[in-house]
Amino acid sequence: MKVLVAPLDWGLGHATRCVPIIREFLRAGAEVELAVVKANASFYREVFPELRQRLAPSYNIVYPKHGYNMALWLLKNSMHLNAVMRFEHHFAEEMVERYGFDVLFSDNRFAFYSKRAYSIYMTHQRRIAFPKIFSAFERLGVMWHSNVMRKFDEVWVPDLEFFPGYAGSLSHSGATPGNKPMRFVGPLSRFSENAMLVARDKNPPIPKDVDLERDVDLMSVSEFMARTVNEKWNAAEASPKSRDFSRFKVVAVVSGVEPARTQFELQLREALLKIPGRHMMILGKPSAGYKTWTEQNIEFHTHLATAEFADVVQRADYVVSRGGYSTVMDMAELGAKCIFVPTPGQFEQIVLAHDLSKEGYAVEIKAEELSAETLAKAFESCVKMPKWSNPNLLHMAIESVVRKF
Repeated sequence: MKVLVAPLDWGLGHATRCVPIIREFLRAGAEVELAVVKANASFYREVFPELRQRLAPSYNIVYPKHGYNMALWLLKNSMHLNAVMRFEHHFAEEMVERYGFDVLFSDNRFAFYSKRAYSIYMTHQRRIAFPKIFSAFERLGVMWHSNVMRKFDEVWVPDLEFFPGYAGSLSHSGATPGNKPMRFVGPLSRFSENAMLVARDKNPPIPKDVDLERDVDLMSVSEFMARTVNEKWNAAEASPKSRDFSRFKVVAVVSGVEPARTQFELQLREALLKIPGRHMMILGKPSAGYKTWTEQNIEFHTHLATAEFADVVQRADYVVSRGGYSTVMDMAELGAKCIFVPTPGQFEQIVLAHDLSKEGYAVEIKAEELSAETLAKAFESCVKMPKWSNPNLLHMAIESVVRKF
């Protein structure tokens, strides 16, 4: 059985939550290949260096600077999104015709299906949440998403079947695939016990150093500042597996799409410099390789290997990050004490952070309110992400697909 896995490129979360899916297909004896874009290719080369990668069309999403412009942004970019979807579907059909894939697995890629292959669509966002002012459009979003789902052979939801699970109403209400099967496969994290056993046993290759003139787009603001002010810089020639980290007060994880990603990085940097204690910022730049430098009380890392990331997060007093669903599942698996700062305009993250805060699982800080003062206040809260998992759900889902072939 030959499988092509294609995660959406709206942030790295879709790529990371596909890790247990890929591992389970491999355990079942399937031949797996990956449909990647520039943004997630390096991550997959680290985790699955032995798997062939196919270059897929990118959505090239850049969010509006201000979250309240999101509705107008969607309207303005609808033609672009539809064009990418048409190209994406053509790409999927061509992959099946040229390379004989039996299964196409799409993590939220709306048009990655083929009538000549068994096509699986995965999403936690059956209900596409809208701000209250645009709530009337939610029904149209559900209808549109249902139409997308019906083009696939089955739909998977990465959450627990019982309400609220981790995604609440986002995963337990909304679009359905009509007469096509829909199954809950449980929360998915690259930090699950089985995945971590493999990750710790591997010694991932170190990407070559970045050419600053050629690859300047790969640099974060913090990385650029460290180079220009001659801060302590370590090119990490040794394997990241050999490094040992002590406990940090705050581990800040930067992620998302531009320009919100860089805005978040700058806010975190400014706030943590004012907070006593040792902190770490992980910039989410796998394409830039492993680089680290220190600026006053903050230790910066462009990227961390999977096992190393898990160790750092589990030792941290608090973890500050965006509130994307993949991050929520990862933090729950690691039992982290989380402070979520939702991306402006991504109402899904706002709903998730609000619901988790209401349940006492995490602290929510609005993006425009993030500061040293609001972080210090958040430290007074006693929160921890609960861990609920049932790995058999995913195993049974993969087995049912394998039996078809």
